[in-house]
Amino acid sequence: MTRHTTVTILLVLGFGLIDCNNKSEQPKPPQELQELARAHGAATPNSVAGVAWSLPRRWVVSPPRQMRVATYAVPAVEGGAEPAECGVFYFGNDQGGSVDANIDRWVKQFETNNTPVRASRVVGGLNVELVQVAGTYLAPGGPMMQSLGKKENFKLLGAIVKAPEGSVFFKLIGPANTVASVEGDFNALISSLKKD
Repeated sequence: MTRHTTVTILLVLGFGLIDCNNKSEQPKPPQELQELARAHGAATPNSVAGVAWSLPRRWVVSPPRQMRVATYAVPAVEGGAEPAECGVFYFGNDQGGSVDANIDRWVKQFETNNTPVRASRVVGGLNVELVQVAGTYLAPGGPMMQSLGKKENFKLLGAIVKAPEGSVFFKLIGPANTVASVEGDFNALISSLKKD
């Protein structure tokens, strides 16, 4: 059995997607799954398009999703209703649209009276455009990206990195108090960017 096959089986068993001998064991917590996968040589999804980054310790790699390089689950603040999520997107060299078009699209996903906050940084020789927006999130989804229901008091932290092989998009979104509590983690992730 190859190492890849072993890791795949461990992850499937851990998520409880198969039930051998009808045992009613609880699935392993995501953090434990990550550590188990790492111990067996599986990489976490933290590089694409010629850049790599460090994953904040409290964040957990979520199962793969369409159109994403990675999705990270971000724990809710104590007593919070739901966790936040950070999606990482890469569409190919010279794909995905301009920085301004993407930031405008992210801002339009909110009903807000607040002015979005924008900033620029250079990290590890990479140009990074940042945005923050808060308000009522329209939760777009589906093939037409229609609103799936409004979510009040939400916040988005976004970063668009000009990577050697095209733009990489980081989009952290969730309840405003949860996102505020992990803003340092998000900034640490961005500060860790380096050419791969």
